Amino acid sequence: MTGIVVGPEGGERIRHVGGRDHRVLLEIPAVEMFELSFTPDFEGVDPHTHEAHADCFYVLEGEAEFTVDGELVRAGPGTFVAAPPGAVHGFRVVGEGQLRLLNVQVPNSGFGDRLRRHESGGAGV
Repeated sequence: MTGIVVGPEGGERIRHVGGRDHRVLLEIPAVEMFELSFTPDFEGVDPHTHEAHADCFYVLEGEAEFTVDGELVRAGPGTFVAAPPGAVHGFRVVGEGQLRLLNVQVPNSGFGDRLRRHESGGAGV
């Protein structure tokens, strides 16, 4: 495999109705990475678990309220949140502005395919 470089306008854009605009940055078996963007009216992601992969978030812009194993954390730019396999986690947008997250899933969980299936407005992140 060769190195991977994705510029500021690169990656695959996946646009959803309801204020969600995502960008696929990397999909290889060991890891997948996304830039996730949400408007303030996004209802959030209910607490859930993943048994086979870690779900990690780095806040790039805006503010989120994360729930991780029952703990509520308000997270602004520069905050990193990791939910290892089995950890109950979810989040919602707080504040007035857009929320942008870097999301890393290790190993690849097929999240990119789920985003593509919901592209036209179905449920999902």
